[in-house]
Amino acid sequence: MLDLKGKSVLITGGTGSFGKMFTKLILERNPDVQRLVILSRDEQKHFQMAQEFNNIDYPQIRYFIGDVRDKDRLIRAFEGIDIVIHAAAMKHVHLAEYNPMECVKTNINGAENVIDAALRCGVQDVVALSTDKAAAPINLYGATKLASDKLFIAANNIKGNRNIKFSVVRYGNVMGSNGSVMPFFLNKKKNGAEYLPITDNRMTRFNISLEDGCEMVFYAIEKAWGGEVFVPKIPSYRIPDVATAIAPELEQKNVGIRPGEKLHEEMITSSDSYNTLDLGKYYAILPQKSIYSTYSKEDYKQAFDGVDVPEGFSYDSNNNTDWETIESLRELVVEHVDPNFKI
Repeated sequence: MLDLKGKSVLITGGTGSFGKMFTKLILERNPDVQRLVILSRDEQKHFQMAQEFNNIDYPQIRYFIGDVRDKDRLIRAFEGIDIVIHAAAMKHVHLAEYNPMECVKTNINGAENVIDAALRCGVQDVVALSTDKAAAPINLYGATKLASDKLFIAANNIKGNRNIKFSVVRYGNVMGSNGSVMPFFLNKKKNGAEYLPITDNRMTRFNISLEDGCEMVFYAIEKAWGGEVFVPKIPSYRIPDVATAIAPELEQKNVGIRPGEKLHEEMITSSDSYNTLDLGKYYAILPQKSIYSTYSKEDYKQAFDGVDVPEGFSYDSNNNTDWETIESLRELVVEHVDPNFKI
């Protein structure tokens, strides 16, 4: 287990679903962490989170209001920090399509600010959260997250003699997170809806729990050499199956795909296959070899018992070999979203 004794950790976007779960796990596993800084621009979410994780019971926590768009504020927040988890982002696909420059300012310019502040303040590890929508993106949100991923990967080329590494974790839909499909359908059912809206009966998505997303970040902090994009091996589900699992009595109406949505999500493209290793529980997309490379693919394979994926390999939610069933989805709703859920 990763030992964070005496370390100072900062989470951007720390009042969100991921930040709260990551905070919970750090405090359970590493109560002797020196400092845990929650950075977010949302004052109300700070107030609400502090009711659960207060400074009396958890004196190592600091609540720091700030925006990743503001580099000066980040430099102040990063002073004395060892590890940065970058979770702040504008994430809703349709809102990004309608407000494109706001998405660019947060997801791209904000990523660059995080990198600059980390380099300036002596941070040792930076792990950035990505999304399956960053692989072969067709929407602005995915395009900005791909740009963000590239910035964090390339940051390893400009660190000089600093003891710092930048890596990325990329995963799919998170069960129970704000705006995700399970709580959306549950709320529709509870509020007496006559039907559940289905964007397309063929639509599939990857599925991961908040805990497993956090485990990936712990893995990256401990194992990353710098420049990797870590991808988990996780199951897929069909959107109509989620609707049936939650409300089998309700009609399902096909309402059409929203702007920027895909039928299926992809986490590794066939073009990535030449740089991708199978590490067992995860895949790692390694940075392309260049004059700035500090390690080779062969070095990495040997260190982690990695295996080359086949040429042309791709990993998307439709060609997956691991699928959730209606019954398993019901169990996941109870476990991760609503413990009182019953059909």
